Amino acid sequence: MASTVNDHTGARPGYGQLLRTRGAWTFLLPGFLARQPFAMLTIGILLLVEHTTDSYGIAGAVSATAGVAMALFAPQSGKLADRFGQGRVLMPGVVVHAAAISLLITLALADAPLWALFAAAVPAGASTPQIGPMVRARWAAKLEGSPLMPTAAAFESVTDEFTFVIGPVLATALCTSVHPAAGLVTEAALTLIGGLLFAAQRATQPVPSRTAAGGHEKSASALSVPGVRVLAVSFLGIGAVFGGMQVSMTAFTKELGEPGLNGLMYGTFAAGNMIAGLICGAIAWRVTPQRRLLIAYPLLVLATSPLWAAHALPVLGGLGLLVGLCIAPALITGYTLVEQLVPTNARTEAFTWLTGAVGLGQAAGGAIGGKLIDGHGASTGFLVPLVGTAAAVVVLLTLRKALTPKGESRIAARGVGHREPVPVD
Repeated sequence: MASTVNDHTGARPGYGQLLRTRGAWTFLLPGFLARQPFAMLTIGILLLVEHTTDSYGIAGAVSATAGVAMALFAPQSGKLADRFGQGRVLMPGVVVHAAAISLLITLALADAPLWALFAAAVPAGASTPQIGPMVRARWAAKLEGSPLMPTAAAFESVTDEFTFVIGPVLATALCTSVHPAAGLVTEAALTLIGGLLFAAQRATQPVPSRTAAGGHEKSASALSVPGVRVLAVSFLGIGAVFGGMQVSMTAFTKELGEPGLNGLMYGTFAAGNMIAGLICGAIAWRVTPQRRLLIAYPLLVLATSPLWAAHALPVLGGLGLLVGLCIAPALITGYTLVEQLVPTNARTEAFTWLTGAVGLGQAAGGAIGGKLIDGHGASTGFLVPLVGTAAAVVVLLTLRKALTPKGESRIAARGVGHREPVPVD
């Protein structure tokens, strides 16, 4: 690991230097393919179930069930990956996921009872492969102590958001022009193929803690770190933005008689996130990530405030772009803080707690937004992102001290309960 750090010492935090990291492309390319389905799952479920039940409330609830299951099981998947290796967890996981999606599609098209749809949504969400956190863990292992780590966090946020530009557009196009189930069929196929290809890249995966500890030492949970708990709660607010925007934009475009533009609207929102991510990753920040996070969240609250008042697609597209621009700094900074707060052998789990929190917030946002839309119209669903982000700001301001590692300026964390001095430049 030391040689990796030395290779990057003094490097400018640019994307070119990052992408020249030895072995990076061997996991980036299959990882990019494997993470595409993540952005297609909830919108695919939403569109299929709304088609078969004609209710956004039911569709949002089924989609939320999958999101909750994903949020609850993702950290356990990450912990297993930290302990036994990513490949050993991924290979059976993607097979189970493809089978679960096939079952959900079959039940929905057969007009099965609602309880059966909810039951099938649980394994569909629980088995969702956590490719994004696994890629981030590989970067963290390669760039331990490197100034390129914030750039890697930004790059991953951009990659995630690029999938949210492509995924919803692709899923919507397939569901509206090919078949209501076509989005989920494609999601399952990409998960299976991409996940197996990524799992095969074992040379770049972090050393499993079971191997590193000789099979005797049990690693501590990432959730034992107070800062991870605070970040996870605050990331629920970001998830509420994704869930609220997704169901509200779907209903809004349908209300105006333009359902095919839903993917474009959501893609515009995600494009703002991607653009901001590119900018954030290109900046050599002098402001601490803790302070950046406390600036980014209030800006997100301001950006989501006027959404409920939008009454035309161009206005909604512009506001969605603005919200996307404000999400990326919060996401990137949160993932960057994990590298400071959590030891290497628990980072996959830590990243999955954050990703799972986003998924849980997205599920809750979609379900609550769906209920509001069914009762009061599409515009009311946009109140969900505002309330979710406002609550996250309160949590961050109240518990902000947990985000600062003890002795941050003089020492670096090397494990739970054990810290070693490092030189200060």
